[in-house]
Amino acid sequence: MSTRTPLAIDGVVRWPDDTAAAYRDAGYWQDRSIQSFIAAQVEIRPDDPAVIDGDVRMTYRELWDASTSCARGLLDHGLAPGDRILLQLPNCWQFGALTIACFRTGVIPVMALPAHRRTELTHLARLAEARALVIAATDRSTDLRVVAQQVAEDATTIESIFVLGELSAGLPDSATPEFALAECIATVPGAKREPFEPAGQDIACLLLSGGTTGLPKLIVRTHDDYAYNIRKCNEVTEIDSDTVYLASVPISHNFALACPGILGTWVAGGRVVLLPSPAPERSLQTIDAERVTVTAAVPAVAQSWIEHQREHHTLKGSSLRVLQVGGSRMPDELAARVQPVLGATLQQVFGMAEGLINMTRLDDPTGTIETTQGRPVSDADEIAIVDELGDPVPDGSPGRLLTRGPYTPRGYFRAAEHNARAFTPDGWYGSGDIVIRRPDGNLVVAGRDKDMINRGGEKISAEEVENFAYQLTGVEMAAAVAMPDPVLGERLCLYLTVADGHTVTLADVADLMQTAGVARFKIPERLVLVDQMPTTKVGKIDKKAMREDIRARLERELSST
Repeated sequence: MSTRTPLAIDGVVRWPDDTAAAYRDAGYWQDRSIQSFIAAQVEIRPDDPAVIDGDVRMTYRELWDASTSCARGLLDHGLAPGDRILLQLPNCWQFGALTIACFRTGVIPVMALPAHRRTELTHLARLAEARALVIAATDRSTDLRVVAQQVAEDATTIESIFVLGELSAGLPDSATPEFALAECIATVPGAKREPFEPAGQDIACLLLSGGTTGLPKLIVRTHDDYAYNIRKCNEVTEIDSDTVYLASVPISHNFALACPGILGTWVAGGRVVLLPSPAPERSLQTIDAERVTVTAAVPAVAQSWIEHQREHHTLKGSSLRVLQVGGSRMPDELAARVQPVLGATLQQVFGMAEGLINMTRLDDPTGTIETTQGRPVSDADEIAIVDELGDPVPDGSPGRLLTRGPYTPRGYFRAAEHNARAFTPDGWYGSGDIVIRRPDGNLVVAGRDKDMINRGGEKISAEEVENFAYQLTGVEMAAAVAMPDPVLGERLCLYLTVADGHTVTLADVADLMQTAGVARFKIPERLVLVDQMPTTKVGKIDKKAMREDIRARLERELSST
């Protein structure tokens, strides 16, 4: 525990002093660093397995020793508490060792995604004023060492590049120096830990906003709030020392990092299994081979696993206890297939790297699990659901979600202009989500505020239309978006991917919805069949790209007449 004053870093929006004191008094914040929870597990179970990455199997002591060496390497290269390091690695044990090392030294990791390239990395490096960049040598056909040099040229604060894999050959003298990450984390058993101990309000890491517009913003997560986030997610997901957690979605993303993710598993003394991607065949084989009990996926990945299991019956055992699904709303029809096909309890997760996490409980009724996105993991999470004027709406009515609480920061990093739009003066964060709160407190996600189609004043929930589409045989993925209309402002367009051998028409969708008694204005007026849905870098369906696509289609049609 550290009681010293947090490191002073400009651009950080702190909780008000009285609010912070109340969170401490209530025990939400413990003035305790994240790595201290992991260190406790190292003492309890030094020889228990902590991480499995392909052929590499590391105990808690070995992972801790690797982080010790890595911490010393960071300091030897001139990094100091409060400095930022841009971290872009695939799912690998080195990511874990380096992240723990950052916590232990006070160096702040900026969690870039594996898919990021020069534009995004340069933006993040400049915004964070990063002094170092950590990359894999290559990513599929891309030489990331070349990209890193470009980023270092664009962002002049970068002084060092750490490479997982082979270093570049024949760098010019003007290049930013490269260092082998492997040399920094060469294990030195028994090496002393660094003397720095973070204060609770020190920054643990900077996460990325998950929006689909513009370049990502940086989200400040402190040791106090992120440790509380982890502990509450562990509690609701029932993570303990017997947990075997498979991480196949990017672990630099909040979902697989700390909800409960790899950090939650290590805080509880469980075992982390890493895969580079969530490809269904290998993922299901690994679940069987490693006796995985908990894993996380976005809806598209969950669907691919369900379809693969139906066809190939890869899962033979019954170890999988919980499948968390989040990142975007899971269609009710798909949610109903998880337990019958995969044998696991579905846990719907609706949350954001900006804080608030909602989860269905493992003992909730089946109907609640399959049709809602859960309720807050903490009783201290405050939620308001309001209309366009900011007035509260009654339960059962859609409205904009506002939230604040002990793990929802009060502002983005160095983003005063955006903070003025996203946060109210008294600290409520507007997530941009449209939700409906049921009388039992569970939330149903009705879409994003820009996902609500406004057809001549009639509001249509994209999620509602998509759920009907999933009831049609052969529909694999569905996305409803607004298309511009000169009279009504917006009309409804439905994008579908359809399985081979099946045909779906606009009339099929209309007939289904009319039979169900849906208001006519909610029935799609155009159908676009695509081979694959566009997705964002974190695997969410990219509705911004679809809105641009339908706009372009309409313009082409107009110009040809």
